[in-house]
Amino acid sequence: MKILSDKTPVVVNITNYVAMNFNANALLAVGASPIMSFYDKEMDDLLAIANSLVINIGCLDDNEIRGMHAAAAAANKYGKPWVLDPVGVGASKVRTETAVELITKYHPAIVRCNASEIMVLHGTACQTRGVDSAEPVEAARSCAREFAAEHGTVVAVSGAVDYITDGKREAECSKGSPMMAKVTTMGCCASAVCAAFAAVMPPFEAAVHAMDAMGTAGQNAAARSEGTGSLAMHFIDELYRLP
Repeated sequence: MKILSDKTPVVVNITNYVAMNFNANALLAVGASPIMSFYDKEMDDLLAIANSLVINIGCLDDNEIRGMHAAAAAANKYGKPWVLDPVGVGASKVRTETAVELITKYHPAIVRCNASEIMVLHGTACQTRGVDSAEPVEAARSCAREFAAEHGTVVAVSGAVDYITDGKREAECSKGSPMMAKVTTMGCCASAVCAAFAAVMPPFEAAVHAMDAMGTAGQNAAARSEGTGSLAMHFIDELYRLP
């Protein structure tokens, strides 16, 4: 995409092992430059030269958690926007505690999540199914607005219709395809793309552009695909083809 490729923002990724390759290729396709790392001792150096950061808690261990804290602290130190993907929040105590601590200590610019995850973070009782949402986006709108307003962040909730809010403004994206939910790491990819856009524009606009890009690419890829395997391949192509 021209708005990104003109600047080629460097995006540091702390993400899960399942998503790493797909996210890196997606960032390259939209015109960003990914760095993938978990190592806490290099985060200050990396964030000094990077333009943004995404933290994905999909595969937690003690080393990764140390890296996440170091990266978020460095992002704040250097004034770089960062995106949190609270994968599976509510499925385990450590996931929830890690996400809450990262939010309250380091204040992400964007929280990109599903409906169940934002409801858990908001403190609203809901059903969870591991890393999948058990709630529709519609049920999470008020939670997302209140959470965004309270924490001074942007919340982007993925679903059949994506919902983005900063607590005052709101936007929707109804593009995409149901097939996208059958391809692993699509949500993780959305968070990485949010971070790429956050490097070149304010957080609310970044989240809106990112979710629109994801939806457009997914919709176009589904039209060319015979199943979920080919969708994943065509999706990267369609991200690359976005103007």
